[in-house]
Amino acid sequence: MGKTISNLQKWRYVAGQSARVAWYAGHYAAVNRIRGPLVRAGEQPFRPSGAIPDIRSLAREIRTLFDRDLKNVVAGYYRAPEMRDDPRRLVDKSLRFLLDARRVEARRQADRHNDVNMRHGSNIYPDYYLQNFHYQTDGWLSEGSAELYDTQVEVLFAGTADAMRRQALVPIADYLEGRDQRHVHLADIGCGTGRFLREIKRNWPRLNVTGVDLAPDYLEKTKRALRRWSRTRTLQAAAEALPFEKASQDIVTASYLFHELPPEVRTRALCEVVRVLKPGGRFILIDALQTGDRTSMDGLLEFFPRAFHEPYFETYLAEDFEHRLAADMSLLSTTSGYLTKVMCFQKHII
Repeated sequence: MGKTISNLQKWRYVAGQSARVAWYAGHYAAVNRIRGPLVRAGEQPFRPSGAIPDIRSLAREIRTLFDRDLKNVVAGYYRAPEMRDDPRRLVDKSLRFLLDARRVEARRQADRHNDVNMRHGSNIYPDYYLQNFHYQTDGWLSEGSAELYDTQVEVLFAGTADAMRRQALVPIADYLEGRDQRHVHLADIGCGTGRFLREIKRNWPRLNVTGVDLAPDYLEKTKRALRRWSRTRTLQAAAEALPFEKASQDIVTASYLFHELPPEVRTRALCEVVRVLKPGGRFILIDALQTGDRTSMDGLLEFFPRAFHEPYFETYLAEDFEHRLAADMSLLSTTSGYLTKVMCFQKHII
């Protein structure tokens, strides 16, 4: 493993990631200009238990993330990221995002988080799903929501979301070393628009992958993201009721899913992961930092559910995944990058 990377390639990486941060941070600044007060009338001012990091501290964290990302590329864990954003598509997505941001802000000010788009009907969706997480338009249930989602996430994380997700490719590479991809099955639960699955297939094109999500319009985006490759499929299902046979998956991944599950549903979803994994299989959890992971960030983590509608985030911050899974899995590694951490578990071999 490992390869030589030229100075030109390094320059392209640094320039590309710097441009992403500038682009999406600019959008964040624009949203802040239209955002009203975070404290509504009658509410107590927000006072985090710890300090909220300043811009310089966040910039250092972002640089550290990109340094690790580039080192992983040089080490041969995964390919360099694509740098081919279509300027016209970027501008179109930017305009859509900024126009929608006013609707999101109006919903936040009115605390309206239950006006989801019900075009698909509600009988197949659990109650917790039928709300506007972070006050998004239509909840998860429209084509428009699916079109805006990736831009919204990148704006929230100042252009670092893809780089943070890529850190989860390292434990996948470790597991696949010496194995025939064609005999390995990976399920990505809560796959959203398929952005993470696309990175997986870019690096391991013969791997058998399944994207699982409840949102039909997001699954359509996943299908389009994976259309270049074979050995792919999508399934509409909830994480707490996975449509797989027992011990049928070698790897299960979940990115930014578990902080949006109620505690009791989170427990059922973890049980499902244990059920569908083969002995020796890996569960790779990609999600937000938790309280105590990096104390300098604790105040910012407390601020997040205050600024956005994230009703289960506080319970996620205190969730002890290692303890919860100890009877069935061992924690192999934990890494972090900026605001995300990656936990890799291995199911016990009996």
